Amino acid sequence: MAKTWADLAGLRIGILGAGVEGRNAHQRLTGLAASMVVVDDNPDATMEGTSVLTTSSGGLEALEACDLIIKSPGFSRYRPDVGVLAKRGIPILGSLGLSLSEVDPRRVIAVTGTKGKSTTASLIAHLAEALGQRTVLFGNIGTTAPEGDELRSMDLVIVEVSSFQALDLEESPGVVVVTSLGVDHLDWHGSVEQYQSDKLHLTRLPGDHMSVLQGRDLVLRSQHSQIGGTLLWSDGLAQGWADALGLLGDHNRANGELARIALIEAGVVDAHDESLLAQAAQGFTPLHGRLSLVATHRGVSFIDDSLATNVTPTMAALDAFEGRRLALLLGGYDRGISYHDLLDRLATRATETMVIGLPDSGAALIEQLRARSGTTALALAENVADGVALGYDFASGDGIVLLSPAAPSFSQFQNWEERSGAFRQAVAALTGSEFH
Repeated sequence: MAKTWADLAGLRIGILGAGVEGRNAHQRLTGLAASMVVVDDNPDATMEGTSVLTTSSGGLEALEACDLIIKSPGFSRYRPDVGVLAKRGIPILGSLGLSLSEVDPRRVIAVTGTKGKSTTASLIAHLAEALGQRTVLFGNIGTTAPEGDELRSMDLVIVEVSSFQALDLEESPGVVVVTSLGVDHLDWHGSVEQYQSDKLHLTRLPGDHMSVLQGRDLVLRSQHSQIGGTLLWSDGLAQGWADALGLLGDHNRANGELARIALIEAGVVDAHDESLLAQAAQGFTPLHGRLSLVATHRGVSFIDDSLATNVTPTMAALDAFEGRRLALLLGGYDRGISYHDLLDRLATRATETMVIGLPDSGAALIEQLRARSGTTALALAENVADGVALGYDFASGDGIVLLSPAAPSFSQFQNWEERSGAFRQAVAALTGSEFH
């Protein structure tokens, strides 16, 4: 049986990772665990009175003396040092799995996918709440689980699960939604095959469950043999009820249909009624950083898609703006994935297109595009603000300036939110804050 937080009472606990999840685990276990040690690759502070040790200077040895380790998602299970700890027989758990073990899995909807999981999880939570369900949303979307009685009192628990976190769960939620399957996080998983297997691991966990799957995704369909549970494929788009959501693109209509089906499978009877769904859709706020309109200025639309940290969502963004003149800000932290399909698509795009390379990987992507000898205009920007200015000049009149970088933000920014903020600040400076 999977462990809960209460099961850790009186144990010597190691916490691997001093970020948000590590700090949350430390807070929850203070006064419950017999002792705690906290270890990180680059510790820069104490954690509420507990010194943070360094993995390379005694931290791993300290973890070997623990009864159990709680690992933050950013630490790959395939790291050699993590592998050594596992081989010594020390259980390695994740905070998300500990929290979900406290609630009836029939009340849990887990959402994963290479793209679309944040939007879909947010849609499910918004609709469920509007349909009268007491609902909580947490996980990879950036919030940690509420504790104890508050979590158990919820009618529905919605959780966004990354490929990192999928391996930390031991029992299946009642409904598992998979929005898409592409390529990402090869530095963590080691290969495309391992990434896709780990992403789908959530569907193969023990326990009766429904796997609600995006049938429009051909890669996901091709991996059907790796998918567990009772399979329910969705091939449609959300209809008129979804108009009030304010989402751009057919891929978001497809996410809306996944959300509707997930609620039905979780037993929310009102989700069958499209008139009630239309009312529930009112007031939804599209995710900051996911194809969101920041401003319009003299006919030019500025679109923030900073959450596009791999090729798949950027391809979807191109679909959403097919036929529109487009300046695309592309590039970021180089994670070693292939951009072949995206670059081919850009090189052959029928409508006028400019690709503006951002540090760090932008220069290499521009060179690869140049070798394709297409009609796409090419430029390099030193930063996001320069990219916005270049894009505006190109899109002047009726075009689009799109930040959809197909890369993480690391090295230039702390996270995608900071990159999104830089884009919005640059747009505000250029337009005089004439926001839509």
